[in-house]
Amino acid sequence: MNSRRRVSLAAGVALALAWVAWAGAEEPVVAVRPGTLIDGTGAPPIPGAIVILKGARIAAVGAGVPIPTGARVIDLTGYTVLPGLIDAHTHITSEGGGERSLDRFVATGADYALVGANNARAMLMAGFTTLRDVGGTDLADLAVKRAIDRGAIPGPRLFVSLMMISMTGGHSDVSIGLNPRILFAMPSGVANGVDEVRAKVRENFKNGADLIKYSATGGGLDRGVKPNAQQYTDEEMQAIVDEAHRLGLKTSAHAHGTEGIKAAIRAGTDSIEHGIHLDEEGCRMMIERGTYLVPTLWITDGYFDRYKSWGIPEYAHQKISAFIPIALKNVERAIRMGVKVAVGTDAGVGEHRLSGKEFTALVKYGMKPMDAIVAGTSGAATLIGQYDQFGSVEPGKFADLVAVAGDPLQNIELLEQVQFVMKEGRVYKEKQ
Repeated sequence: MNSRRRVSLAAGVALALAWVAWAGAEEPVVAVRPGTLIDGTGAPPIPGAIVILKGARIAAVGAGVPIPTGARVIDLTGYTVLPGLIDAHTHITSEGGGERSLDRFVATGADYALVGANNARAMLMAGFTTLRDVGGTDLADLAVKRAIDRGAIPGPRLFVSLMMISMTGGHSDVSIGLNPRILFAMPSGVANGVDEVRAKVRENFKNGADLIKYSATGGGLDRGVKPNAQQYTDEEMQAIVDEAHRLGLKTSAHAHGTEGIKAAIRAGTDSIEHGIHLDEEGCRMMIERGTYLVPTLWITDGYFDRYKSWGIPEYAHQKISAFIPIALKNVERAIRMGVKVAVGTDAGVGEHRLSGKEFTALVKYGMKPMDAIVAGTSGAATLIGQYDQFGSVEPGKFADLVAVAGDPLQNIELLEQVQFVMKEGRVYKEKQ
């Protein structure tokens, strides 16, 4: 055990005793007893640890921490306990493919919000206690976030980007390929030129966005658009990032093509989503600047097994099937080179309930199991800018805990089968 960890554990024990002594009737005290604790920091697992909770927060954690008299004990001695999982790339109000998929010419914002409520519950039950949502419809993602925050529906805490910002004819311009006489009255993220993109960032900020998402390149699902083509100019990307950062918001770029990826990195974007054509130079740029890659890997790895059930149209299938081998090769290199990675699933294209497959895919393409766990806990929390609040099992943070029946360091697929879920001290899924 290093000195920093000894100090942390000692401080945690002291904090626990102080909190329990402090008129503890206001908030319930709970002791969680894991078989093994993986705390999300990348430190070695802790056998026999005790996690003391006071209300929604963690008061202390470590081996040898005393259980306060009268505390409720949750016995998870047959399980490995981890921090609540984090997905940094979701579309909570979307569900891809099949007969249940919404018709955008018929559905209202209320319809999308109801879809989002269902998806939020599915992701919470899968062990995800925090989501970064990177593109919703008609502000329905904001409605879902608010409903979760006030306790009206169960779900992960949400950080929402609202409307993805795009050039005319860009990745999130919903009118691509349609008769130009068709007008959409819903809120739009389309903006062109430096002044317009700055105004669109401000509009999202005014409406309650927690981060700004924009399209640096085309995408696989766009009709008639090349995925590897840069869309916004370097100057427009710089304006988006500068304005967002000035307002205290993180930035995220949908980026498939090599030049668009590099332009987004140069602009200071906090994360690159997908990174299909990320080359070696782009990896070095990301490492130098600390840019995160959110590779949405499991939908890429599992694409050919599931694309029909996802309802991928033929024009998109032709493009996507061509770049899948390139994407897999490039993410493997990024992992090998040490680019910072955060877990993101693109749930909404893939099934929300299967989001744990992202950990399995990361390990399949070269990431060590502990590093994959960090990517989906403390690493993703750092990307979101909330590491002081969640992402690891440490004193003072939210009591977000999940448990699996076995050792995920030996079998990462266990994170696809989370058995216990707690968010902010409340149990949402009991052990089986």
